[in-house]
Amino acid sequence: MNLNLQHWRVELDAEGVASAILDKAGETANSLSVAVMGELGKILDVFEKQPPKALIFRSGKEAGFIAGADIQEFAQLDTAEKGRELVERGWTLFNRLAAVNYPTLAIIRGHCLGGGLELALACRYLLAVDEPATKMGLPEVMLGIFPGWGGMLRLPQRVGPTAAMDMMLTGKTIDAKRAKRMGLADECVPPRVMDAAARQLVLSGQPRRALPVMQRLLNGPLKGVVASGARKQVAKKARPEHYPAPYAIIDIWAKHNGNALASPAIIDRIISSPTARNLVRVFFLQERLKGFGKASDFKAQRVHVIGAGVMGGDIAAWCALRGMTVTLQDQSLERMGPALQRANKLFSRRLRDPLKARAAFDRLIPDVNGDGVAHADVVIEAIFENVAAKHALFKVIEPRMKPGAILASNTSSLKLEDLRIALKRPERLVGIHFFNPVAMMPLVEVVVAQGADDSVVQAACAFVRQIDKLPLPVRSEPGFLVNAVLAPYMLEAMRAVDEGISPETVDEAMLAFGMPMGPIELIDTVGLDIAMAAGQQLAGGAEAPRCLLERVQQGQLGKKTGQGFYRWTEGKAQKAAPGSLPPGLAARLAKPLIDRTEQLVADGVVADAELADAGVIFGTGFAPFTGGPLNFRQAR
Repeated sequence: MNLNLQHWRVELDAEGVASAILDKAGETANSLSVAVMGELGKILDVFEKQPPKALIFRSGKEAGFIAGADIQEFAQLDTAEKGRELVERGWTLFNRLAAVNYPTLAIIRGHCLGGGLELALACRYLLAVDEPATKMGLPEVMLGIFPGWGGMLRLPQRVGPTAAMDMMLTGKTIDAKRAKRMGLADECVPPRVMDAAARQLVLSGQPRRALPVMQRLLNGPLKGVVASGARKQVAKKARPEHYPAPYAIIDIWAKHNGNALASPAIIDRIISSPTARNLVRVFFLQERLKGFGKASDFKAQRVHVIGAGVMGGDIAAWCALRGMTVTLQDQSLERMGPALQRANKLFSRRLRDPLKARAAFDRLIPDVNGDGVAHADVVIEAIFENVAAKHALFKVIEPRMKPGAILASNTSSLKLEDLRIALKRPERLVGIHFFNPVAMMPLVEVVVAQGADDSVVQAACAFVRQIDKLPLPVRSEPGFLVNAVLAPYMLEAMRAVDEGISPETVDEAMLAFGMPMGPIELIDTVGLDIAMAAGQQLAGGAEAPRCLLERVQQGQLGKKTGQGFYRWTEGKAQKAAPGSLPPGLAARLAKPLIDRTEQLVADGVVADAELADAGVIFGTGFAPFTGGPLNFRQAR
């Protein structure tokens, strides 16, 4: 069929089965722009007059099905009317698709997110292709908005309200097999049979699997029970004044059956909120960080990590989890034991399938003699912070490395210029600085020394993206970006404790500000001895707080010893109730962090204010709804 479309191709076979193939012009991934949605409307117009026997939606892109709405267009919404028009466009179009009198099916291969999943939900059938890249979700809440094109109506109908709320309120994605188990997908098949399976399913006439009786009740008369429980769960993690979108999702589903148009005031409030604007900004900052990994075609297959402490062991485990063969070196197998135990827990938790977890564990190879150095594409040094020790190590491993391999240090405080003097090719050394816990923290600082080889830096960024982290190039200076901004922040928090403000009150002030963890609990988590050492190096000669000195002298080093500012039981800080918050405490505590961020941009440690905001958000958890520390200051 020739409908003169720019973004869609429509094909009709001899038996009357139509395929609508989305291949958005000029883009590597599909998104639902105004033009794409308009063309879908034209396709439905034609089939309204001449209905096909069935209609199958699929992607023409390698990247996946549909990434969601066009975020660039969303970022340009500047009036309440435009926001309501955006919601109405998708809601009306997908309701129209859901009501057609011929069977429809969406083949989901690769990512299917946001509006893409809402389109699939509007089809009679959903077929998921079983491969690692297939991920489905409604992550609008991560942008401070809600799934307004039918997702709040149809997802609870398909999988039940409890599972649907979990997906919508967290933004998490699910794979093909889980989608089939929970009833989101009607079938889950391997790629080689997807076309035949799709055709068979769409022509089968089989009814969708009905929800169990209790789930139907929870989606109807007992909605209030689900809504109340969901609000309590959300309140544990997000305050409504900071993140209004999850509360709006609950209300729109519970009070308006998922139809946001029934409450224009909610649409106006959410779409025009500073939170949505800032979270969209954070999305683009994240995309910019990802872009640093695209300048090189470097691809690692083997990684060698030296040092099986907490950082080195967890870096090795993460690389093995991401599919690489990893050799982990330390002085003895006994020293590697704890790292291997943690890795086993990580694989079991993340991969769930015992066979896949075992395969990941098999990729992590203890290597006391360091034989893996000669075969590695990336060698990461993660031993203790001592210049002489690192010099001795580099002299041994440099001659054994293969040409083109990356030599990286995970140093958190030492300048690369001081470390690389032991190398015959000093320009080869780059910093790849992970944060603890490695599995949780998305940012990795790629540290650039003066005179570094640009191709090595670009390859390091590509490696960081390969292991699904966000690379941020920073100049080699003490503390780089993240640790350099945390030092004065933690120092000010401890000064407040010295003044008699309780640790619980200090932490509560910053939790209320929007930080994921209070600064005193952060110090306990990092370790008071480490905080002491970092402060001596990064605080510009400032006197150590009395509360820190006293605890370090008593061996109370925080979480790892069971006692620091707090007593720790089963990995959790035992806190008393906070006192009343002194006026201006949060602003006082945040100011040194923001000041230091500004100074690091001025000094060129990080290239610009946007990247500084990105680094501090993804490296410290700085309240994302603010758009970052410098954006927060500018907006005030």
